[in-house]
Amino acid sequence: MGAHVRDGGVNFAVFSLHAQRIELCLFDADGKHEVQRCDLFGPDDGVFHVFLAGAGPGLTYGLRAHGLDDPQHGHRFNARRLLLDPNAREIVGRYGGDSQENAATALKARVAAPISVAPGYLNAPRHAVADLVLYEVHVKGFSKTHPGIPATLQGTYAALAHPVAVAHFKSLGVTTLSLLPVQYCLDEPALTQRGLTNYWGYNTLGFCCVDPRLAVRPDDPAAVTAEFRQMVESLHAQGLEVVLDVVYNHTPEGNELGPTLSFRGLDNASWYRLDPADRSRYENYSACGNTLNVAHPKVSQFVLDSLRYWVVQMGVDGFRFDLAPVLGRTEQGFDPCAPFFAALQQDPVLARVHLIAEPWDGGPQGYQAGRFPGRFLEWNDKFRDAVRGYWLQRGVDRAEFAGRMIASSDLFHHGQRRPSASVNFLSVHDGFTLHDVVSYSRKHNLANGEGNRDGRAGELSANLGVEGETGDVGINLKRRRVRRAMLASLLLAQGTPMLCAGDEIGKTQQGNNNAYCQDNALGWLNWPAADCALKEFVSELLALRRSEPVFRSNHWSTPSAGGAGAVQRIWRTPAGQEMKDHDWHDASHTAFSCESFCSEATPGGAAREPVLLLFNPASNPTDFTLSGHWLLLLDSSGELSPSRSSHACLRAPAHALLLLRRRSP
Repeated sequence: MGAHVRDGGVNFAVFSLHAQRIELCLFDADGKHEVQRCDLFGPDDGVFHVFLAGAGPGLTYGLRAHGLDDPQHGHRFNARRLLLDPNAREIVGRYGGDSQENAATALKARVAAPISVAPGYLNAPRHAVADLVLYEVHVKGFSKTHPGIPATLQGTYAALAHPVAVAHFKSLGVTTLSLLPVQYCLDEPALTQRGLTNYWGYNTLGFCCVDPRLAVRPDDPAAVTAEFRQMVESLHAQGLEVVLDVVYNHTPEGNELGPTLSFRGLDNASWYRLDPADRSRYENYSACGNTLNVAHPKVSQFVLDSLRYWVVQMGVDGFRFDLAPVLGRTEQGFDPCAPFFAALQQDPVLARVHLIAEPWDGGPQGYQAGRFPGRFLEWNDKFRDAVRGYWLQRGVDRAEFAGRMIASSDLFHHGQRRPSASVNFLSVHDGFTLHDVVSYSRKHNLANGEGNRDGRAGELSANLGVEGETGDVGINLKRRRVRRAMLASLLLAQGTPMLCAGDEIGKTQQGNNNAYCQDNALGWLNWPAADCALKEFVSELLALRRSEPVFRSNHWSTPSAGGAGAVQRIWRTPAGQEMKDHDWHDASHTAFSCESFCSEATPGGAAREPVLLLFNPASNPTDFTLSGHWLLLLDSSGELSPSRSSHACLRAPAHALLLLRRRSP
């Protein structure tokens, strides 16, 4: 599908099951004036096509589709509208708004020169899933203020692969960058009217086109593609994987009042899920006006073609699917065995990449955490809320917290799924930063221009004494301790950890928990104000994670000795007694410990010594009775020195997580 150079010309192919006729419109190099128009042949099996002998790369074109203008039956054909090829590899022009005669202002496709298999596809590091440490990052936001990166590169793909950026990723110990959307997107008209942009990029129009806004030379589509490929290749050479956040749940065409840009004008009834009671309206499971109909075979094919393009031609290592239940929605609702998932699982190219689901959408029964098939990993918001609630003392008991620390077996321990299926996180792009979780009790989103109505109300957070920044030494000390205890919980928990870029250096958004339109200092990482001590703490935690197999085990806990890599755990009260049923839900006590033993041997063949985690979220120190001799490896509060030897009793500081390893007397 799309336009491809081959056999001494260019072959064009576009899908439409309901169009009566489709025209190919050729433009001059600037895309301003139409120079030729011809009918496509077909349809053959729903595909219109034509071969232009002698044509080559650089040809600029659009499409016009003829058919019924009958919204009540789902059809919205209008041949006066110039349409963008959904499979465009390069997009030229600037969107100038919707109009009946839009040829001058419409975005147009440009025929791309053939490119080889991406070097990044051939030199991928391929980290084992049990070793993954995800780092969610915005390409522009990461480097825009970084003093170590040249100003000409700041905010670009090239900057993300700059030696200074790579050094940061490597020193942290992350394995896989999860990039916010990098496919070609549009700004919503409402944002444009307010002088803002869609900074996050969750409004994709060109699903096979690199977003030029993040490139050094944004006006040269070929250079944009080359820069992205080089970024992936360079990151791979340093052992870093690249996963893309992709948005195959809606398009910028919005609801029935939105603009006609591409899909709607080519075959509205096939591309979108329409309201059965009124097919002039859309099922809005994305909360963005429309929902792509991935259950349709040709739409499913389109998504798979797009994914393969990013893997083979761009070299990426996997995908995080925004509002992923949309991909599995059939007429009967969400189905883990939906045709799209079946096709994805058998695809020989996509079988090798990471698949990560955001397991909720805006439709009926939209929360599907734990129900995705096969090797999908899933964002686990229950981990986020349990860890925040436990350390903020907001009604989360020891049972809930412990269950999330061992990969949420209630959600994922079924079939052949592994603990790595639980993607654990404390914060992501959407919501408070970790700094703001302990600094604000309510959202402060007025800068978005929506009267503070946008963003999630009631997000679990606490200001710990005063709203926002303060010079109070006691409040800041408590915030520091709680934040570090949360980070220790995240990076020492079983499952797949995901760190939100900026949390390791204390990034604040001043209480804005929906900074999707803040392409400015509020949304960017503030490197000049970076908390270097916090960054070193995160690096230490990830080094401990790598050194202790118990934290990376991809086997479920067993009550007795299991196979290689299996973990046994003993949960105890601070008095040293094994936790009983009544202890788990005793709201008057919050501290407890977990002793873990992994059957995996050391490289020299010796048995691994058990490790012990002590959790004390209380505002006062808590005494723990110990059985045996232990060596302190970590105190998240920083109050106790590592390498301290303890037996019989250890006083855990307030708001602290401690890690110890058993040692011989």
